Amino acid sequence: MREHMRSGLAVARFLESHPCVAKVLHPGLPSHPQHDLALKQTSGFSGMITFCLKGGLPEATVFTKNLKIFVLAESLGGFESLAEIPALMTHASIPKEHREKLGMSDAMIRLSVGLETTEDLIDDLDRALRQAVNVGTN
Repeated sequence: MREHMRSGLAVARFLESHPCVAKVLHPGLPSHPQHDLALKQTSGFSGMITFCLKGGLPEATVFTKNLKIFVLAESLGGFESLAEIPALMTHASIPKEHREKLGMSDAMIRLSVGLETTEDLIDDLDRALRQAVNVGTN
């Protein structure tokens, strides 16, 4: 769990600074709306991350197709790093308008950071993001 937490926070920090990412949700980041509460109630943070890349569903799909280490999966429980697109997977049965009211965009990605090396995970995410999102970084 320590490695899961350590790598999860490192990946969240990386994503938050990436030009292809619009928003990151991880309670270990000061930008998270409940960061202060998480600091009071926990002694660490998980390796679960939610983020929105710049763009929409086409970019999210290209992103996941270009991942080499993260595995596309609906269940995010495991020792390997996993990714999912809620709009196409876990929340596909919810109408888009309702998902948007809940703050779930088509560009939303959920990650479960596994036990691979942090550097390899960050490299995988960086490559896939740059292939998916055209923001002058390609």
